[in-house]
Amino acid sequence: MRWSKTFIPTLKEDPADAEVISHKLLVRAGMIRQISRGIYNYLPLALRVIRKIETIVREEMDRAGAQELLLPMVSPAELWRESGRWEVYGKELVRFKDRHERDFCLGPTHEEVITDLVRRVVRSYRELPFNLYQIQTKFRDEVRPRFGLMRGREFIMKDAYSFHGDVEDCRREYENMFHAYNRIFTRCGLKFRPVEADTGAIGGTLSHEFQVLADTGEDALVSCTRCDYAANVQKAEVKAQRLAGRNLKESSPPIKKVATPGKKTVAEVANFLGLASERFIKTLVYRTDGGELVAVLVRGDHEVNELKLRTVLGCQEVALAGETAVEQSTGVTPGFLGPIGIELRVVADQAIQGIRGGVTGANEANAHFVEVDQERDFTPSVFADLRMAAAGDPCPRCEGGTLEARRGIEVGQIFHLGRKYSETLGATYLDAEGREQPIEMGCYGIGITRLLAAAIEQNHDGNGIIWPLSIAPFHVLLLPIQYREKAILEVTDTLYDELRKRGVEVLLDDRDERPGVKFKDADLIGVPLRVTVGAKGLQRGGVELRWRRDGNTEEAIVGEASGKIEARIKEALKI
Repeated sequence: MRWSKTFIPTLKEDPADAEVISHKLLVRAGMIRQISRGIYNYLPLALRVIRKIETIVREEMDRAGAQELLLPMVSPAELWRESGRWEVYGKELVRFKDRHERDFCLGPTHEEVITDLVRRVVRSYRELPFNLYQIQTKFRDEVRPRFGLMRGREFIMKDAYSFHGDVEDCRREYENMFHAYNRIFTRCGLKFRPVEADTGAIGGTLSHEFQVLADTGEDALVSCTRCDYAANVQKAEVKAQRLAGRNLKESSPPIKKVATPGKKTVAEVANFLGLASERFIKTLVYRTDGGELVAVLVRGDHEVNELKLRTVLGCQEVALAGETAVEQSTGVTPGFLGPIGIELRVVADQAIQGIRGGVTGANEANAHFVEVDQERDFTPSVFADLRMAAAGDPCPRCEGGTLEARRGIEVGQIFHLGRKYSETLGATYLDAEGREQPIEMGCYGIGITRLLAAAIEQNHDGNGIIWPLSIAPFHVLLLPIQYREKAILEVTDTLYDELRKRGVEVLLDDRDERPGVKFKDADLIGVPLRVTVGAKGLQRGGVELRWRRDGNTEEAIVGEASGKIEARIKEALKI
């Protein structure tokens, strides 16, 4: 393809509304343009990358035994009402009426639609198992679409759904998809980690996210330095570990009230008293979706994990209570609240258990207790893992490993849904004894366009994109200097034709531009191999080959260049 005949509207400056590097570079490299907030046009270069990602996904899904279909983007409200998600999904679900005043929505996900299809078809255990997938446009009306393709409203997604007669077979397919996903992201040339994750709005009992590792990632992860354990911090387990303290045979000093005028936060009180933050017991008041106020205790250097808290409290939602609600229910201003004598139900993180020499609010203004002994002074209703995992924590799965913090971009997630949708929607089959049973289900998604952006977040430098070869829009950028000069034109056109015949994807920059402009644009769009044809090189009988990723340069003899380039590309692609 010739640059002069291709729609690549590059820009010299970053767009004013772009916050993350992938958004900036996708716009500058002429790959996307916004039509409305969170909705983008995909220009030719971006579409070539998308199609390559889709091809890898299709090949690996087919290899894993899944079958492709295509479901409608629009679905009727009746299915969502039947599953119970019409009312609870929230404003991200775009609802509308057709000309007959019937309710519909744009599909943000397709559990209801696929389950409805299967329940109308499957009758016997003999028809199970199977896995159906699609690559389809989704729409979620994000309240704050941002970061370009990272969190848009309209996006392209691969979603798959598997159907089974029992849990064991569903778990088998979960493992099958786990390995297929590892192959997909490896073939895309990305550094990634599968991590244990929350099932979120999709539901189910088991889930892994596939996170592309990038310093700019919005997800906080932890992984073990010794074993394969990795998890989103929202899901990461924390091994029970008591704070080192006094000999348990010794009695604790008496509790003592000290004045802390105007000092509310752990940092303020710790600095005022000259004590370490890990000796503090923070008391936070949460309101459940049932309206109950609960006092939650964590160590001063720890943070509450609201996902874990919801699980322990057995509720769907929790939120920090406002200052007025806390004062009305306890008579104490937040910052001076403590667990001793409080009338609210108290739940505590496991790190609180057995603390001696602790510091808590004294339940009166401008005062705190010191020398608090948990076993002597207060008893929570339950101790549980309630905090966020952090770097330096011991690994919950192995001995001797510690957790390290990472940042990641979620590009895929797999779920064991179980019977969440089949029971609700009545998707059943008859077993070998003729008994009706709900179908066991799995769900497996990949954000195709998000993966495009994540690849850039992980692969770029100050000059532009550095595409992994397997998903690059072209393998080679053929860059002639002074293309109109006869000798350069003849060598360039001959090389261009030979590369195409060899199956090498090549973009010829035939524009009448200064060399500096061409070189800058070449780095910006990130084609992996640049082949420069210039007068100085031709005098030596060669052309220059330069790899975008590491800048390594070599010269190839003109007559051997196409074969050498083909070999280099195949070697890099491991064909």
